[in-house]
This record gives sequence, C-alpha cells and structure tokens, in this order.
Amino acid sequence: MDTLFFLASKVLWAVASPDSLLLILLLTSGLLLILNRTRLGQWLLALVCALAVLVALLPLGEWLIYPLERRFAANPALPSRVDGIIVLGGAVNPQRSSAWGQIEYDDAAERMTAFAALARRYPSAQLVFTGGNGSLTGQAFKEADSVPPFMRDMGLGDRALVMEDQSRNTHENVVRSKALVAPDAQESWIMITSAAHMPRATGIFCAQNWPVIPWPVDHRSNPDNLLRVELQFAGHLRELSMATREWLGLLAYYVSGRTDRLLPGEGTHCARVGS
Repeated sequence: MDTLFFLASKVLWAVASPDSLLLILLLTSGLLLILNRTRLGQWLLALVCALAVLVALLPLGEWLIYPLERRFAANPALPSRVDGIIVLGGAVNPQRSSAWGQIEYDDAAERMTAFAALARRYPSAQLVFTGGNGSLTGQAFKEADSVPPFMRDMGLGDRALVMEDQSRNTHENVVRSKALVAPDAQESWIMITSAAHMPRATGIFCAQNWPVIPWPVDHRSNPDNLLRVELQFAGHLRELSMATREWLGLLAYYVSGRTDRLLPGEGTHCARVGS
C-alpha cells in the first residue's frame, strides 16, 4: 500500500503541479487553434496568459505558504534535557552529491545547519537522520549517504548517528525511524523540517504516537511584505508549486489516514512545547 501511495502521489503531482497545468493548458489551446476550434482556443490561450501574468506579478505561493509556516512558532522554547533530535531529509540532492563527490544541497539546507546546532546544544541527545530518495528513479542514491561527511565537517564526527535511508516520503520517514529507535512516549524529541512542511510532518508523528517538539526552519514567506507586486515569474511559480504541493499533501495524508487532522498546529495534542 505504501508503494502504491508513493507511485500515485508522484504521477498525480506530475499533472497537478502549477507549472504542469500551465503547460497543459498552453498545449491544449495550441491544439484547439490547429484544429480550427478558434474561439475556444483563443479563450483558453487568454486564460493561460492571464494566469501567467498573475503568477509573474504576485507572490501567490507566499500567500499559500504563510498560513502553513505560522502554524508553529520559530525558535520555540526548549527544555533543559532532550532525549533525541530527528531531522527529516529533503535538504540534500543525492544524485548530484554522488556525481560530484561532495554534499550538494537543495533549497532546505537550514534543516542540516539546525540539526548540527541543536546537536551541539544537546551533546547527549540521540541523533537521527531520515531520508532515502523521493524520486521515482535513482533509488540507488540515498540522501543519508551524505550525512556522515557533513557531520565530520561540522565537527560532530564522533557522535553516534542513526541513519534511516530507505524512506521515500514523510510518512515513511516517521514509520521507519520509529522502528529503528523505538522512542518512549515520555521522551523529549526535537523534530526539524521546513516550516511549510511542519504541519504535515507533525500530523504524521502524532498519528504514529511519537510526541515531538517541532523546530521549523527554511521559512519561505515574508510576512512583512506579502502585499507586493514584482516581476518574478520563475521564482513565483516555484514557490507556488511548493505551496500547492504542501496543501495537496496535507489533504492526501488526511484522507488516507496518515495524519489524524487536516491542518495540525501548536494545539495538536502530541506537539510538545519546551519549558
């Protein structure tokens, strides 16, 4: 069932992502014009142009990301003792890292820098990295393979590290990591991931009865400048795609029972707070 869910999510997202939808609409309008369905083709082309202008001028992605990022406070208070720290994969590109023989980051490098900083702050905490490869191809390359060199570069090479390298999505991150470390319900764990991804991740931890202290990083929205106009098509489209993916992911995980609520937040029963 997990494999079927993984495959379906990849196939559906390939069609439902905003960039794919714009391309599909553009190609459809061109086909209609070729087939002499001129009126319908012109209307569809006009719609594509209007959508492209909106994406280019307005930070639509940030408008969708901000409600997710504000669900959990940045830099929350932490307890004096922490039993474990877990960071979710998504910061490292495993294929490029293997090709170039060094760590190649994607857009969420803050996950790794926060992991190193918190590991230093809590020298006795158990450290867990969870991340295999989330692509349909290239499963021979694992994100976790790049973590030991990173730990050495950060001066943490002597710390014991549990690495889960088989997961392909967030649900598998949590399930497989829990099987490896068997956390006690009374233990205090910090969970690190991107702020927009934190609601979905926390919901999965809750569904797996693993209480965590959310530590969100990699914020993408600028709450002091959301109402702005700027010409930045590629950047806006990228942020819109990321935001759409998170909202669709929340819905898919809730409908499939992988989370116990649609939009987890700081009131979530198993999201702990520090003291």
